[in-house]
Amino acid sequence: MATGSGQRPDRGADALAAAMAGEGVDRVFSLSGNHIMVLYDALLEAGVDLVHVRHEGAAVHMADAWSRLTGATGVALLTGGPGHANGISALYTALAAESPMVLLSGQAPLADAGRGAFQEIDQVALAAPLVKASLCATAPQEVGHAFSRAVAIARAGRPGPVYLSLPSDVLEGAVVDREAARVRAPGAPASAPLPAVAADAIVHRLRQSRRPLVLAGPACMAGGAQAAVRALADAAGVPVLGMESPRGVNDPSLGAFAEVLAEADQVVLVGKPIDFTLRLGAALPTGAAVTVIDPDPAMIARAQRALGAGRVELSAVAAAVHALEALAEAAARGGGPIAPDWAARVATAVAWRPPAWETVAAREPGRLHPVQMCRALQPLLDADPSAVLVVDGGEIGQWAQSCLRAPTRIINGVAGSIGSALPFAVAASLARPGATVVAVLGDGTFGFHPAEFDTAVRSGARFVAVVGNDQCWNAEHQIQLREYGAARARGCELLPTRYDRVAEGFGGHGEFVTTADDLPGALARACSSGLPACVNVLIESHPAPVLRRG
Repeated sequence: MATGSGQRPDRGADALAAAMAGEGVDRVFSLSGNHIMVLYDALLEAGVDLVHVRHEGAAVHMADAWSRLTGATGVALLTGGPGHANGISALYTALAAESPMVLLSGQAPLADAGRGAFQEIDQVALAAPLVKASLCATAPQEVGHAFSRAVAIARAGRPGPVYLSLPSDVLEGAVVDREAARVRAPGAPASAPLPAVAADAIVHRLRQSRRPLVLAGPACMAGGAQAAVRALADAAGVPVLGMESPRGVNDPSLGAFAEVLAEADQVVLVGKPIDFTLRLGAALPTGAAVTVIDPDPAMIARAQRALGAGRVELSAVAAAVHALEALAEAAARGGGPIAPDWAARVATAVAWRPPAWETVAAREPGRLHPVQMCRALQPLLDADPSAVLVVDGGEIGQWAQSCLRAPTRIINGVAGSIGSALPFAVAASLARPGATVVAVLGDGTFGFHPAEFDTAVRSGARFVAVVGNDQCWNAEHQIQLREYGAARARGCELLPTRYDRVAEGFGGHGEFVTTADDLPGALARACSSGLPACVNVLIESHPAPVLRRG
């Protein structure tokens, strides 16, 4: 444990810093403030790197992305009061993505609680609806244990964010008993396995079907969890599809998936709740038997209520990734692939894109069609087996998800929020040094965190942010056109801002593109600049695609 300078006793902040290092935390995303400066001092001695951001929400988004990309616990550190309030909205994105991160924020002293201390608010209550658990450290020698508990909760069962509040007198107070304060060994998260007998029963049921589907939740789309998805698909010969988009069955990255879903006779939900993405259950074909595997018994009960008596034939409480692994082992024990012809049909449907997209071009001069823009990006992703694709935004996000493929993808997710692209890109570059990181975002999205180009420059992050600039909040504009008509489409306009110059102003590289012919060269210069880059592409406004064959 750090002892600080000279002979002073350990502080609560030192105990916390030691616990963080012991949990393998080597990088923290933070914005400084009065309540946490003592922890900055302690982290310096513990050797934990601080990435100092320009907005608290960006720190939370970066910790979220770090968790998803590395599988380790991402940590955001904020100051109290307004700093905490600025950051917590980003927790909703992390919660919906099932990202096992921890948010720490300083707090007014416990000794002054209820007396009107500087920036005093009930931070635990404020964060509670957006996290798995909202905790408060209450003593200097307990704060390290509180952090380890937060990490364990974040990673257990259905993963998700946890909040730990840090009163300044707890951080600054002396540790009375060093040995009691020391966290001996991080506790392994308690994640329920899927028993072999249950896995065998589920695989047996799959073998009795002709058109089975396995639908996995967001936790199965992050980090190393995707290996478990592939292992089950290979071992069982059944389609295993991850769902992490607010468009649900109309997720354009899943192509014509909705068509084959309607034909399924057996659906296994692995960590995939019945929610709006499955139209509250109505998206599942009425004749299909359903199996639900979920770490939360309440989600199993929800599925039973939503689908009606008898539809859920089997259920089990188990962590999603462990369940996928157990099912793959059971499938391997049970023989060959279950439904290879059906699996091929589903793969063809998911890969389907309109043939016209191969040649589609903009009709307006000085602009690109979104598909044209994406066609130029795919070679960058294909050239690097470690490439990371970041996707954010409304309509432009859906175009990018439908057009682009990458070894690793991180999107704004089921929350349907926007604004995370630039923080995600910073975290991705730091998590995957040397990898090609391409972020696709809209002009509306860019406005949330443009100053994180400054963070990227200071921290050495390198990425190419491609802004599809149609000068409007296009998702909402399309609603106006569809529901109210062009004459009443008002309030969603934006200016043709030179976002490339904004990036340059923060020390990055900028490119401005108005023709398809100019885009490859602009991308090449951005990639070779050695800087975080913004390629500002003027595009036409088009509604997001809903892919249907025929």
